[in-house]
Amino acid sequence: MNSLVVAVAAALLVAAAAQAHGPQAHGREPNLEMVETEFGRTGDPKRVTRTVDIEMLDAMRFKPDSITVRQGDTLRLRVRNTGKMLHELVIGTDKELQEHAELMKKHPTMEHDEPYMAHVDAGKRNEIVWQFNRPGDFKFACLIPGHFEAGMVGTIKVLPR
Repeated sequence: MNSLVVAVAAALLVAAAAQAHGPQAHGREPNLEMVETEFGRTGDPKRVTRTVDIEMLDAMRFKPDSITVRQGDTLRLRVRNTGKMLHELVIGTDKELQEHAELMKKHPTMEHDEPYMAHVDAGKRNEIVWQFNRPGDFKFACLIPGHFEAGMVGTIKVLPR
């Protein structure tokens, strides 16, 4: 009976580790699964119209913290974490990001793998390829607990064609 309990506990620990914000899941290739959202869709890397480099800072800021694009543009967002702690960049509407940030407070080890999210360990890089196919005002943020609340948020203005 004891060996069964140990085996089940070990399996649960392995499963939890696979879902955590651990270093094994970060810095991988971008997820290019086709996803359609209110703020755009997965971009085709062969149709990138512009590359934007974004720095993630431990001062809980993005540099730059504002991007303007035209409707239909496909951006390669290259994110570089120049800090000493894990950061992420998640694109979304203000409402979605606020809701997700609240969820992250309750489940801080939750793993993400959406094409509009990039996790970046300290000193590493990652990227998102995203097509902004609808005009409007959107945001990007780090939703790691405490980062969003400290102001690690940027804006994306998508101008109509």
